[in-house]
Amino acid sequence: MADSWLGDTRKSYDADADAYAEQVEGLLETNPYLRASLALFADLVRDTGGGTVADIGCGPGYVTRHLHDLGVDAFGIDLSPEMVALARRDHPGLRFDVGTMTDLDLADGSLTGVVAFWSVIHIPDGSVPGVFAEFRRVLRPGGPLLVGFHVGDEVRHTTTGYSGSSINVDSYRRTPATMAGWLRDAGFTVNAELVMRPDEEVPGAIIFASTAV
Repeated sequence: MADSWLGDTRKSYDADADAYAEQVEGLLETNPYLRASLALFADLVRDTGGGTVADIGCGPGYVTRHLHDLGVDAFGIDLSPEMVALARRDHPGLRFDVGTMTDLDLADGSLTGVVAFWSVIHIPDGSVPGVFAEFRRVLRPGGPLLVGFHVGDEVRHTTTGYSGSSINVDSYRRTPATMAGWLRDAGFTVNAELVMRPDEEVPGAIIFASTAV
């Protein structure tokens, strides 16, 4: 890949796919705020008339599955072929594609909604505006976007995966204000922000945004 960080991220998740899938197993069941956010997103999709939604950076596919169970026509895209293989194995009948959010193989305006569930955390600052521009390009007018991320103002470099495998990946913690600014610059309207566990060392946040009608 042209960008070394993309290749490093892909290789890291390929190497750690099984252990990562175990790490996130049951995550939605134990976090009511995440479930409520996805339920709200499903309602927003229905309110805009329904249609196809992409879970971009889907990993092992648990969010894609959850959206499907909520009645959303969802499919997953992930950079890691091993993650996509796991998702296809564990969620038969659902669609999962290998791809990169930096250059989505999707037509302009082809999606009703986009979910990026803690998947933009490995995107360097200089590449985030281009990623959000891609999300904007593939969304139809009025389409909702949900972006989840770690809150903070630092970069964490990780060299050992959950399985003990050698990996090479950066994770970026960002403020809601920074993320909202990039989204507005890409042509989105920011509709809501939710910060979870604000008293913990690394809070989580979700931003709901939409494209202009």
